[in-house]
Amino acid sequence: MNLDFLLGYINLVTLGICLCVGFALKYARLFQRLGNQYIPLIMLILGTVVNVMINWPQAGSQVILGGMISGLASTGLYEMLRNMLKSKKTDSEDRKVK
Repeated sequence: MNLDFLLGYINLVTLGICLCVGFALKYARLFQRLGNQYIPLIMLILGTVVNVMINWPQAGSQVILGGMISGLASTGLYEMLRNMLKSKKTDSEDRKVK
């Protein structure tokens, strides 16, 4: 199943805002009691609100969908970057051991 058409809905400003807020929530002491499983839901809502605010005069279903996709994509981007940095760290440690 090809999902490339979803890339057209991603708004980079919304994605960046959600990425930064999600990172802050992940490491905020207050939020740690609630758990990380709520971060994607919060980013979905925040992405929708931010995208509607950015595109206020012509806010419609495509703007709402773009906000939702951008918010959820921010959590995926965070996980991808975390895994890439984690694998680079283990690769460099493996090289030192040899």
